[in-house]
Amino acid sequence: MTATPTDSHLSYRRYAEDGFCHTHGHAQIVLPVLGTLEMEIDGRGGRADLGVAAFVLPDTVHCQAAKGDNRFLIVDCAGHGAAGAPTERTLDRLGRQIYLPLTPTVRRLVDFINLTAGDAGRDLDAVARHWTPLLLDTLMAEPARPLSRLNALLARLHAAPEHPWTVDAMARVAGLSASRLHALFREELDQTPQAYVASLRLERVMDQLAATTLSIAQIAYQAGYADQSALTRALRRATGLTPAAYRRQHGRGVRGQAQRPPAFEVE
Repeated sequence: MTATPTDSHLSYRRYAEDGFCHTHGHAQIVLPVLGTLEMEIDGRGGRADLGVAAFVLPDTVHCQAAKGDNRFLIVDCAGHGAAGAPTERTLDRLGRQIYLPLTPTVRRLVDFINLTAGDAGRDLDAVARHWTPLLLDTLMAEPARPLSRLNALLARLHAAPEHPWTVDAMARVAGLSASRLHALFREELDQTPQAYVASLRLERVMDQLAATTLSIAQIAYQAGYADQSALTRALRRATGLTPAAYRRQHGRGVRGQAQRPPAFEVE
């Protein structure tokens, strides 16, 4: 059992295939960034993936295991009485649900926290202190409801934004007509399917420009752009910068190979 933190703590973790069980004296939020995590929390089996987060109550036995490449953003919540600590009402509500659907609002917040954490260097605890109360409030504010028909598609898009996604291909994955797909994207995400995929590709590009020494042509190819010129046009429209200029402004001093995210733990 780990000590209860006096402040919220943020870390990245990758989980191994051979699962393990443990407890700790603080609440914990498991936020998916990549891959799937099979879990059992207080005897209740479930899965954390791009559409579902997990909430672990203090002193609750929980087990987890994952196959393949995976990455999760873990929030170890501050202990009772500390600033930003979960209230008893929050613990009761989220503890009863445990596996929490990531609605569009929550998904956008998780993505923003992930991006903020990636740019925060070593000061992840400052990110946790700032964002944990809002994250808990957002999870609390949106009551459980049937999962969106877009969830399976969104998981596929996040896992492989480089795929040549057409509207018809996305509609087939979602089991919808193209017109209904457009309507749901507008209703739930306030953008078109093509714009959503484009934003995912740009997020991947910006992360690789900042954290790796891959050539711009390689990054363009891996992100699904037709060529380096197409990437340059897309990034300039979004940020006003060319890929080379973005790398100069946001690069993290990586030399020779991609840098792991800060506070990355393997379990």
